Amino acid sequence: MAEPTGTLRLLERAGFFNNALNNPEYMSPLWEYAVLFGIGLIAGFVNVLAGGGSMITVPVMVFLGLPGPIANGTNRIAILVQNLVAVVTFFRKGLSDFKLSLILMACTLPGAVIGAWAGTQLRGDWFNRTLAVVMVLMLVSMWAKKGLKPKANVPSPAVEPKGKRLLWGCLLMTGIGFYGGFIQIGVSLILMPVLNRVLGIDLVRVNMHKVFIIFGYTIVALSIYAWKLDIAWLLGCALAVGNGIGGWAGATMSIKRGEQFIQILLNVALVVFIIKLLLFSGSG
Repeated sequence: MAEPTGTLRLLERAGFFNNALNNPEYMSPLWEYAVLFGIGLIAGFVNVLAGGGSMITVPVMVFLGLPGPIANGTNRIAILVQNLVAVVTFFRKGLSDFKLSLILMACTLPGAVIGAWAGTQLRGDWFNRTLAVVMVLMLVSMWAKKGLKPKANVPSPAVEPKGKRLLWGCLLMTGIGFYGGFIQIGVSLILMPVLNRVLGIDLVRVNMHKVFIIFGYTIVALSIYAWKLDIAWLLGCALAVGNGIGGWAGATMSIKRGEQFIQILLNVALVVFIIKLLLFSGSG
């Protein structure tokens, strides 16, 4: 067979041909694509109602046999699609501040590069243990959050952070970029308080900036995972399609009664995942 040239060579170097497209280890049966599509639906829906969808998707991919770092990288495909859809949705609703979004996103990129590289180096049981610890911390944060009464989410006039406020925000964005590039799970629980409390942005525009920032650094993180690891692109695409539809359904259906039930199911599932990751992990 002739050597790939031009675009094909670039794609090969980027990892597109070292993955589920031609690697027998990641040639998954159809039922696995169906499972990930279904998990994507649930994760997208949960992300809208309760948050924490990636706390389901990454462990499920590990359960299906993907090595932890590859599951972590593959999950970025769904994250990229979901946040792109959200950015476009906000823009169509007249909510955008691309100047500030770009500044904050640019500040996350150095951290995202280092974090993604570190994520590709963490192998086997150590990744699973790190993932379990992060999930425990996210669970504690979610439980603590239940006791707090949210303030009314009333839009306020757009505020442009300046001076020390903007400087601190940009410095913190670098750390957030590292965490997002490294493991991503629960990054919104860190990013949203910085946007709201440090930069003084109202909660309506917090989400607008959040999805743009995550979309931007995810492009960089996904590129590094694809370069260093054998990303399972087809599995990631199945997850991304389900994630997008689930997020759209959750945003469209305004179901409030199901939120508490979903939170309970999410917590139970996460406890099971944590036990599995800590006690029954393979050495791969």
